[in-house]
Amino acid sequence: MSKRKETSSNSINKEYIIECDLTYAISMVGGRWKLLILCRLEDGALRFSELRRSISNITERMLTLQLKEMESDGLVRRTVYAEVPPRVEYELTHTAKELIPVWKQLSDWGARHRGCQMTVVKAG
Repeated sequence: MSKRKETSSNSINKEYIIECDLTYAISMVGGRWKLLILCRLEDGALRFSELRRSISNITERMLTLQLKEMESDGLVRRTVYAEVPPRVEYELTHTAKELIPVWKQLSDWGARHRGCQMTVVKAG
């Protein structure tokens, strides 16, 4: 008689919820630019041009798209000031500020492990 590992429906639901929550979180901050943009806004509001200059290699179009996505996801707040010319600033919402310890830990992890990938072994 074969032994089968039995799982309760409760553990299946927990696995699904964890996967679902993780997928949701990654969809909010995943991609090449989102975490970089959030990190730049950590110290306070920035104008579009300041943000653009602070992130090398991001195009104006990509920055615009990413900011719009993060604004609709509730991570970035866009404020338009009634001035001539109009001034627009972007800042982190409370929800995004909750992520600061997460991206700092991820950055620390990257700093510790980045060198591991660059080790070159010469054949003798």
